[in-house]
Amino acid sequence: MRLIQFTCIAIGVSIIPIAAMALAQETRKPPEADRFASIRFLEGNWEGTTDGQSGKGKVKRTYEQVIGDRFLHGRNKSVYDANEKHPKGENHEDWSIFSLDKNRKTIVMRKFHIEGFVNQYTLTSAPEDKKTIVFTTEAIENIASGWRARETYKVVSADEFEETFELAEPGKDFEVYSKATLRRKK
Repeated sequence: MRLIQFTCIAIGVSIIPIAAMALAQETRKPPEADRFASIRFLEGNWEGTTDGQSGKGKVKRTYEQVIGDRFLHGRNKSVYDANEKHPKGENHEDWSIFSLDKNRKTIVMRKFHIEGFVNQYTLTSAPEDKKTIVFTTEAIENIASGWRARETYKVVSADEFEETFELAEPGKDFEVYSKATLRRKK
């Protein structure tokens, strides 16, 4: 009986240093890089104004982490005032899902529009200062072949950014479709 107790104590004492080393190695692992560092400023609730081909309007937008911070989800609603082109005004909604494509080492944004368009963008410019972030489409569903879109986010401050949405017809240069200025809602 004493031999069994001694063996159990000896095994327990020998496991402690091994467990301590494993724990020390675990705590020394470098922190995982923030997959959304270049766009993390978007998180939160925003309100602002927009102006463009649909006229002038108001914008409400929310960006939040979803599914264990694997994705960043954006929800946008723009309400345009009545004008000559749209006597009753216009409502626009879209959802954005940002993800990290580890193979290509870039952020991909998929944007789902109420009109049925689905734009797949890749991050094409994210300078070190994180002041201007550009996404350019690599595919657009439910539109004639050859169309392109580009979204540019210009960080004005921690609580304000400007977004420019541009479209390009097949074989043509980008033209501004709309510009929005959004401020963080506190």
